[in-house]
Amino acid sequence: MIYKKAKMKNKIKKLDGANMDIDLVSDDKTHWKQMKCPWNEKEKTNEHKCAVKNISICPYFCGIEYLDNVLCCYPNKNKLKDNK
Repeated sequence: MIYKKAKMKNKIKKLDGANMDIDLVSDDKTHWKQMKCPWNEKEKTNEHKCAVKNISICPYFCGIEYLDNVLCCYPNKNKLKDNK
């Protein structure tokens, strides 16, 4: 069993530099349950996106966890973003 786990680890790589659109603003157009962005809820809007391809990354965005879970640190800004 240990051999299988070690072998599987070698198949998954972290690749830097992804360029993606990520948001929690589907307006119930998806067939799966989707939580709301806490920043959007606070401001009663749908303006805020986690990541906009070629444009920006939300200051509260902390990453993605398998398979489609957004990691968000709202209302505290992500201090790891741009090493600030």
